[in-house]
Amino acid sequence: MDLRKKEKELGSYIGRILREHFGKGPGSVFATISHPYITVYIKDFLSPMEDKLMTKEQSKYVEKIRDMLMQSLTEEIKAFLKINLEINLNEFYYDWNLDSHTGMFIGVMESPMDEQECSYRNQDEVHDEIIKVSIKAEKPPGSIDSCMLNPRTLVIIRNEILISVEKEMIHLGFTEALTIAKRKLEKRLLNEHTPQLETYLEAKVENAFVSWNFELDKSWVVLILKPNS
Repeated sequence: MDLRKKEKELGSYIGRILREHFGKGPGSVFATISHPYITVYIKDFLSPMEDKLMTKEQSKYVEKIRDMLMQSLTEEIKAFLKINLEINLNEFYYDWNLDSHTGMFIGVMESPMDEQECSYRNQDEVHDEIIKVSIKAEKPPGSIDSCMLNPRTLVIIRNEILISVEKEMIHLGFTEALTIAKRKLEKRLLNEHTPQLETYLEAKVENAFVSWNFELDKSWVVLILKPNS
Protein backbone atom coordinates (compact mmCIF):
# COMPACT_ATOMS: atom_id res chain seq x y z
CA MET A 1 0.00 0.00 0.00
CA ASP A 2 1.22 3.52 -0.82
CA LEU A 3 2.65 5.37 2.20
CA ARG A 4 0.27 8.34 1.95
CA LYS A 5 -2.68 5.96 1.67
CA LYS A 6 -1.49 4.17 4.82
CA GLU A 7 -1.28 7.49 6.67
CA LYS A 8 -4.77 8.46 5.55
CA GLU A 9 -6.19 5.07 6.56
CA LEU A 10 -4.47 5.25 9.95
CA GLY A 11 -5.79 8.77 10.58
CA SER A 12 -9.34 7.71 9.67
CA TYR A 13 -9.13 4.68 11.95
CA ILE A 14 -7.87 6.71 14.93
CA GLY A 15 -10.67 9.24 14.47
CA ARG A 16 -13.24 6.46 14.31
CA ILE A 17 -11.99 4.50 17.33
CA LEU A 18 -11.80 7.62 19.50
CA ARG A 19 -15.36 8.52 18.54
CA GLU A 20 -16.55 5.02 19.46
CA HIS A 21 -14.89 5.05 22.89
CA PHE A 22 -15.27 8.68 23.94
CA GLY A 23 -18.57 9.60 22.28
CA LYS A 24 -16.95 12.40 20.28
CA GLY A 25 -14.26 12.19 17.66
CA PRO A 26 -11.40 14.65 17.08
CA GLY A 27 -11.78 17.60 14.75
CA SER A 28 -8.71 16.49 12.78
CA VAL A 29 -6.08 13.74 12.82
CA PHE A 30 -2.63 13.96 11.23
CA ALA A 31 -0.84 10.60 10.86
CA THR A 32 2.82 10.36 9.89
CA ILE A 33 4.62 7.12 9.04
CA SER A 34 8.37 7.67 8.88
CA HIS A 35 10.27 4.44 9.42
CA PRO A 36 10.80 3.38 12.18
CA TYR A 37 8.23 5.73 13.74
CA ILE A 38 4.59 6.57 13.46
CA THR A 39 3.03 9.66 15.03
CA VAL A 40 -0.64 10.63 15.19
CA TYR A 41 -1.38 14.25 16.08
CA ILE A 42 -4.95 14.74 17.30
CA LYS A 43 -6.65 18.16 17.39
CA ASP A 44 -9.94 19.49 18.76
CA PHE A 45 -10.60 16.44 20.95
CA LEU A 46 -12.61 16.85 24.15
CA SER A 47 -15.90 15.12 24.91
CA PRO A 48 -18.86 17.02 26.48
CA MET A 49 -18.39 15.18 29.80
CA GLU A 50 -14.67 16.00 29.83
CA ASP A 51 -15.43 19.62 29.01
CA LYS A 52 -17.67 19.88 32.09
CA LEU A 53 -14.96 18.36 34.28
CA MET A 54 -12.40 20.80 32.88
CA THR A 55 -14.60 23.79 33.75
CA LYS A 56 -14.77 22.49 37.34
CA GLU A 57 -10.96 22.17 37.43
CA GLN A 58 -11.11 18.38 37.59
CA SER A 59 -8.60 17.73 34.80
CA LYS A 60 -6.89 14.99 36.83
CA TYR A 61 -10.04 12.87 36.50
CA VAL A 62 -10.06 13.39 32.74
CA GLU A 63 -6.45 12.19 32.61
CA LYS A 64 -7.27 9.13 34.75
CA ILE A 65 -10.27 8.16 32.59
CA ARG A 66 -8.25 8.52 29.40
CA ASP A 67 -5.37 6.51 30.83
CA MET A 68 -7.76 3.68 31.71
CA LEU A 69 -9.36 3.67 28.25
CA MET A 70 -5.98 3.78 26.51
CA GLN A 71 -4.95 0.51 28.16
CA SER A 72 -7.43 -1.33 25.91
CA LEU A 73 -7.22 1.08 22.97
CA THR A 74 -3.46 0.55 22.70
CA GLU A 75 -3.88 -3.14 21.89
CA GLU A 76 -6.64 -2.39 19.37
CA ILE A 77 -4.47 0.18 17.59
CA LYS A 78 -1.48 -2.17 17.47
CA ALA A 79 -3.67 -4.96 16.07
CA PHE A 80 -5.08 -2.65 13.39
CA LEU A 81 -1.59 -1.60 12.32
CA LYS A 82 -0.41 -5.19 12.10
CA ILE A 83 -3.43 -6.60 10.24
CA ASN A 84 -4.31 -3.71 7.94
CA LEU A 85 -1.05 -1.83 7.38
CA GLU A 86 1.51 -4.60 8.02
CA ILE A 87 3.23 -2.50 10.68
CA ASN A 88 4.51 -4.23 13.81
CA LEU A 89 5.14 -2.01 16.82
CA ASN A 90 7.61 -2.72 19.59
CA GLU A 91 6.54 0.30 21.64
CA PHE A 92 3.50 2.59 21.87
CA TYR A 93 3.13 5.88 23.76
CA TYR A 94 0.51 8.59 24.11
CA ASP A 95 -0.02 11.97 25.72
CA TRP A 96 -2.71 14.66 25.94
CA ASN A 97 -2.68 18.43 26.24
CA LEU A 98 -6.14 18.97 27.65
CA ASP A 99 -6.00 22.78 27.63
CA SER A 100 -5.44 22.85 23.87
CA HIS A 101 -7.69 19.80 23.23
CA THR A 102 -4.82 17.97 21.51
CA GLY A 103 -3.16 14.56 21.76
CA MET A 104 -0.29 12.53 20.40
CA PHE A 105 0.21 8.81 19.74
CA ILE A 106 3.75 7.53 19.09
CA GLY A 107 4.62 4.09 17.76
CA VAL A 108 8.06 2.52 17.37
CA MET A 109 8.54 -0.16 14.74
CA GLU A 110 10.89 -3.09 15.10
CA SER A 111 13.80 -1.76 13.01
CA PRO A 112 16.41 0.65 14.46
CA MET A 113 16.77 4.38 13.82
CA ASP A 114 18.64 5.57 10.73
CA GLU A 115 20.85 8.32 12.16
CA GLN A 116 21.58 9.92 8.81
CA GLU A 117 17.92 10.31 7.90
CA CYS A 118 17.10 11.62 11.38
CA SER A 119 19.74 14.35 11.54
CA TYR A 120 18.81 18.03 11.32
CA ARG A 121 20.37 21.45 11.81
CA ASN A 122 21.47 22.33 15.41
CA GLN A 123 20.65 18.81 16.60
CA ASP A 124 23.36 18.82 19.28
CA GLU A 125 22.16 22.17 20.63
CA VAL A 126 18.59 20.85 20.85
CA HIS A 127 19.89 17.81 22.74
CA ASP A 128 21.75 20.08 25.17
CA GLU A 129 18.56 22.04 25.85
CA ILE A 130 16.56 18.86 26.51
CA ILE A 131 19.31 17.64 28.84
CA LYS A 132 18.90 20.88 30.82
CA VAL A 133 15.17 20.12 31.16
CA SER A 134 15.98 16.59 32.35
CA ILE A 135 18.46 17.86 34.94
CA LYS A 136 15.81 20.16 36.43
CA ALA A 137 13.17 17.41 36.44
CA GLU A 138 15.22 14.38 37.51
CA LYS A 139 18.76 13.83 36.23
CA PRO A 140 20.73 13.92 32.95
CA PRO A 141 19.68 11.09 30.61
CA GLY A 142 22.08 8.24 30.06
CA SER A 143 21.68 8.85 26.32
CA ILE A 144 19.59 11.03 24.04
CA ASP A 145 18.55 10.71 20.39
CA SER A 146 16.14 12.59 18.15
CA CYS A 147 14.62 12.41 14.70
CA MET A 148 13.01 15.09 12.53
CA LEU A 149 10.23 13.08 10.87
CA ASN A 150 9.10 16.05 8.78
CA PRO A 151 9.34 19.86 9.07
CA ARG A 152 6.53 19.84 11.64
CA THR A 153 7.33 16.80 13.80
CA LEU A 154 10.41 16.24 15.98
CA VAL A 155 10.71 13.20 18.25
CA ILE A 156 13.26 13.10 21.07
CA ILE A 157 14.18 9.93 22.99
CA ARG A 158 15.79 9.95 26.42
CA ASN A 159 17.12 6.81 28.10
CA GLU A 160 17.97 6.18 31.77
CA ILE A 161 16.33 9.26 33.32
CA LEU A 162 14.56 7.81 36.37
CA ILE A 163 15.92 8.66 39.80
CA SER A 164 15.84 6.26 42.78
CA VAL A 165 12.71 7.69 44.42
CA GLU A 166 10.79 7.40 41.12
CA LYS A 167 11.88 3.79 40.72
CA GLU A 168 10.67 3.10 44.26
CA MET A 169 7.29 4.73 43.51
CA ILE A 170 6.95 2.50 40.44
CA HIS A 171 7.86 -0.56 42.52
CA LEU A 172 5.16 0.39 45.05
CA GLY A 173 2.52 0.76 42.33
CA PHE A 174 2.24 4.55 42.11
CA THR A 175 2.84 4.74 38.37
CA GLU A 176 -0.38 6.68 37.67
CA ALA A 177 0.40 9.43 40.18
CA LEU A 178 4.01 9.59 38.98
CA THR A 179 2.94 9.90 35.34
CA ILE A 180 0.51 12.75 36.05
CA ALA A 181 3.08 14.61 38.16
CA LYS A 182 5.87 14.19 35.61
CA ARG A 183 3.61 15.33 32.75
CA LYS A 184 2.90 18.62 34.49
CA LEU A 185 6.47 19.18 35.65
CA GLU A 186 8.24 18.39 32.38
CA LYS A 187 5.80 20.34 30.23
CA ARG A 188 6.27 23.37 32.46
CA LEU A 189 10.04 23.03 32.13
CA LEU A 190 9.81 22.53 28.37
CA ASN A 191 7.77 25.71 28.18
CA GLU A 192 10.55 27.56 30.02
CA HIS A 193 13.07 26.37 27.44
CA THR A 194 10.84 26.92 24.40
CA PRO A 195 12.51 30.22 23.33
CA GLN A 196 15.92 28.52 23.12
CA LEU A 197 14.48 25.50 21.31
CA GLU A 198 12.69 27.74 18.80
CA THR A 199 15.96 29.53 18.06
CA TYR A 200 17.82 26.29 17.37
CA LEU A 201 14.95 24.74 15.40
CA GLU A 202 14.18 27.93 13.46
CA ALA A 203 10.50 27.26 14.10
CA LYS A 204 7.75 28.00 16.58
CA VAL A 205 6.85 25.18 18.99
CA GLU A 206 3.12 24.74 18.49
CA ASN A 207 2.74 21.87 20.95
CA ALA A 208 4.81 19.56 23.15
CA PHE A 209 4.01 16.05 24.32
CA VAL A 210 5.83 13.80 26.81
CA SER A 211 5.46 10.10 27.59
CA TRP A 212 7.37 7.35 29.39
CA ASN A 213 8.00 3.64 29.50
CA PHE A 214 8.98 3.10 33.12
CA GLU A 215 9.97 -0.54 32.60
CA LEU A 216 12.49 0.46 29.90
CA ASP A 217 13.44 3.69 31.72
CA LYS A 218 12.76 5.60 28.51
CA SER A 219 11.02 8.89 27.78
CA TRP A 220 9.68 10.41 24.56
CA VAL A 221 9.20 14.07 23.75
CA VAL A 222 7.36 15.10 20.58
CA LEU A 223 7.45 18.72 19.44
CA ILE A 224 4.94 19.94 16.87
CA LEU A 225 6.60 22.78 14.97
CA LYS A 226 5.60 25.67 12.77
CA PRO A 227 8.63 26.54 10.60
CA ASN A 228 9.53 30.23 10.37
CA SER A 229 9.73 30.09 6.59
